[in-house]
Amino acid sequence: MNKIIILNGPNLNLLGEREKEKYGNISLKVIEKNCEEFAKKNDILLSFFQSNIEGELVEEIQKSRNKQSGLIINAGGYTHTSVAIHDALKILKIPIIELHITNIYNREEFRQKSLISNLATSVLCGFGTEGYIMALQAMKSFLKNENR
Repeated sequence: MNKIIILNGPNLNLLGEREKEKYGNISLKVIEKNCEEFAKKNDILLSFFQSNIEGELVEEIQKSRNKQSGLIINAGGYTHTSVAIHDALKILKIPIIELHITNIYNREEFRQKSLISNLATSVLCGFGTEGYIMALQAMKSFLKNENR
C-alpha cells in the first residue's frame, strides 16, 4: 500500500476563513476529508500534517524519508522563504509534489519565486482546493510508474 503524506504550511489551517476570494470557502478539514475518501478508494494510506512553525515542517519532512512513498507539500509562505524546508526536501528519495491553491505566478512578485520547485517531481498551482485531489491522482500515477 502506498503511503502518502500531505504537508500544509502556515495559515492553511485558516482556509475557509481567510481571503476567500483567493482560497475559497472550503476548510482544511473538508479538504482532508475529501482526500481521505479518495485515498480509501485508491488503496492509499494517507496522513496529514499542518504547522505554522517552519521547524515542525522540517522535522515532518525528515521523518518522511523512511516512512512515506510520496510527499505532497503546500508550504504556504515558506515556499518563497525557507531554505530549511528546501534542504529537508533535498534529502528525500521519494516523489514530491509542490501544491498551491492559487496560481503563484499571477500574484505578487515575491510569490513567483519558489525555493522548492527545483526539487519537486511536479508543481500544481491555480486549481483551487481541487488541486489536492489532483495532486493525489498525480502521485498515484508517479508511484505506479515507479513500482514497475
